[in-house]
Amino acid sequence: MGKKLDDVFLEQTVRKMVKKKNNFGAVLRVEQGKNLSWEGAAGNLNADDQYFIASVTKFYMTAVVLKLRAEKKLALEDPISNYLSVDIMDRLHVLNGVDYSKALTIKHLISNTSGLPDYFAYKQPSGESVASQLMKGKDQKWTLEETVTLVKGLKPKFAPGQKGKVNYCDTNYKLLGRIIEKVTGMSMADVFRTYIFEELNLSKTYVYEDVNDTKPVSLNYKSNKIHLPNYLTSIPSEGGIVSTAKETMIFIKAFFAGRFFPKEEIEELKQWNMVFFPGQFYYGIGLEKLWTPRLLSPLRPIQEVLGFWGQSGALAFYNPERDVYFTGTINQLSGFGHSAAFHAMIRIIKALK
Repeated sequence: MGKKLDDVFLEQTVRKMVKKKNNFGAVLRVEQGKNLSWEGAAGNLNADDQYFIASVTKFYMTAVVLKLRAEKKLALEDPISNYLSVDIMDRLHVLNGVDYSKALTIKHLISNTSGLPDYFAYKQPSGESVASQLMKGKDQKWTLEETVTLVKGLKPKFAPGQKGKVNYCDTNYKLLGRIIEKVTGMSMADVFRTYIFEELNLSKTYVYEDVNDTKPVSLNYKSNKIHLPNYLTSIPSEGGIVSTAKETMIFIKAFFAGRFFPKEEIEELKQWNMVFFPGQFYYGIGLEKLWTPRLLSPLRPIQEVLGFWGQSGALAFYNPERDVYFTGTINQLSGFGHSAAFHAMIRIIKALK
C-alpha cells in the first residue's frame, strides 16, 4: 500500500521537527507494512536513545486493563470502590453538595470522564499548580495518598459520565494504577514488566524507579534541561515508562494486532470526546485520536490517526487508512514539540498516496 518514501524525504522531515525554538532534538520512527521501516534523529538526540515516553505510558495502561478484563479479573463497569480503601473513597468526588464517589467506575477513569480534578494541572489555592512547581525545578514525589488529599480540596469538573464531558486528568491514572496493583498483587513496575515488556521481549523499556538512573536522556522545559527524578519515580501508571522509538513501535503494533486482548475490542474504545486542553484531540476509552480536519488533505482525507501523546512530545500513533505507524519524541515538556511532531506525521501520511 502506498508509495515508498525515500530516505531524503524522511530525513528532511525529522530535521524540520527541530527547527522550532526550544525543540533541541527529535527521534522519529516510521513503519508501513513491508514497504517501509525507517528511523532517524536530529539535533541532540540519537535514534536509539532511551527517553521518557511520558503519557504514552497511559497507552500501555490500556493494554493492561483490557488484558485483565480478558482474563476476567476486572470489568470496565466495576465501581472503583470495589478496589480502593475507604480512606481514598471518602468524599473523593463531591460536586455542588452531591457525593458521586460511589458512582465512579474503572471506565470513568480510563476514559477521563470521571470529572475528578487533575492534580497535575489544576491551580491550587496558592495560584500554582503541581505542573508549574515541577517546571520551576521543584522536584518532589506525588503519592496516591498525597494526590487524593489535594484533589479532595479542589472542585470536580462534572458528574461522572456526564454526556459529552471529558477532562484530561492524571488523577484518574493514579487511581487506576492502585486498582491494577490490587487486582494483580504486583507493583505497577512488575505489572508492566510481566504483561508487556517480557511478553514483547523489550530489553530497553522499563519503569523509572531509581532516582540515580541517568540512562534516559534529560528532559527539556523551554530552554532549560530539567531533572525530576523524584517525581518521575512516583508516576509509574501515568507517565513513568522509559523506552526507545524502536521498542515503542513494537508495542503499538502489538496493541493494534490484538496481542493483549481481542482485536475487535479496539472499536469499543472509539467513544470519542473532544479534549481542548492540553492541545486539541479526541479521547476515547484509553485511546486518543488526532484532530485531522479535512482541510489538511482535502482530496484524500487522512481518516483516523490513533494512539497517544506524551507531555514531552513523545508519540505513538497509527493511521489504519495507510497502515502506517509512528513513534518517537521531541523531548520538550513545554508542549511546543507536539505541533512539530503532528506536522511531521501529517506530511508523511499525505506523501503515502
